[in-house]
Amino acid sequence: MANPEHLNFIQQGIESWNEWKEKNPASLPDLSGADLSGADLRGADLSKADLSKADLSKAHLFGANLSSANLTSANLSSANLSGADLSGAYLRGADLIQTRLIDTDFRQANLTGSSIYGIAAWDVKLNAETQQQNLIITPRREAVIMVDNIKVAQFIYLLLNNQEIREVIDTITSKGVLILGRFSKERKSVLDALRNALRTRGFLPIVFDFERPKGRDFTETIMTLAGMSCFVIADITNPKSAPLELQATVPNYMIPFVPILQDGEPAFSMFLNLQTKYHWVLDVLGYNSSDTLVEVLDEAVIIPALKKRDELEQEKMRNKPTRHVDDYRKHPRSESTS
Repeated sequence: MANPEHLNFIQQGIESWNEWKEKNPASLPDLSGADLSGADLRGADLSKADLSKADLSKAHLFGANLSSANLTSANLSSANLSGADLSGAYLRGADLIQTRLIDTDFRQANLTGSSIYGIAAWDVKLNAETQQQNLIITPRREAVIMVDNIKVAQFIYLLLNNQEIREVIDTITSKGVLILGRFSKERKSVLDALRNALRTRGFLPIVFDFERPKGRDFTETIMTLAGMSCFVIADITNPKSAPLELQATVPNYMIPFVPILQDGEPAFSMFLNLQTKYHWVLDVLGYNSSDTLVEVLDEAVIIPALKKRDELEQEKMRNKPTRHVDDYRKHPRSESTS
């Protein structure tokens, strides 16, 4: 139960509370089990306070200092914790349903087992010491689903319960085609022809132009896009077209890569090695113009790529050798049991 004196101070208002707290820095406020629902606690110094099992539902805690506070099993449904400092706070089993967590500091906090359905989490501060295991992302009276990261919780819930998001992901992975190349002004016709032709065939073309400035995450971006694509078309006409990016991407993704090469131009020197080593790289398709490339797009690019995709899917599903734990035991399972 809460200390009556402490409860009286906080009920008098934040100025009175903060003044008492400043004059008694060694005091550990006991507000356990207190009914503070709907209270205006903006800017309150509640550091190291015992708020276990307290009712803080719909409380205004904007900018409050709750560092190292004990919020075990506290009810924070629909509370506003934007800008609040909960670093080092203990929130094991707390109810954070529908709380506002904008720029909230959870570094070194323990959120294990908290209910976080419906949270609005933006720019939440976490670090390696933040404990966030078994976060419950489902509402009450529904089967419990848990994740171990508050930042991905909303996405996982939407993925499980929002048909539109599932359709978007399915569309990207089944219809997305990544087009890689250096599409300078004189070669833009190839880009436009491929993109338009793929669109008319129901695909979702994703264009990555190597002529653009390269940021620090240049290769990482390509790898992310490739990992979501149905297949990749890589124009290797110019020797500078993407040797490093293809060498980073091809080995990591078992998806069809369709290399195209304009007549009279050499491929970069290490491409043959990629083609020999990774069987999901199709034979190089030579072309003399964007018109002839589009003319045979179905037979020479799309059909072979989809066929290779199906082969790769079958290969992934093929039965692999299995192991047994007894293979690693000093005493195998042949030992007698009574």
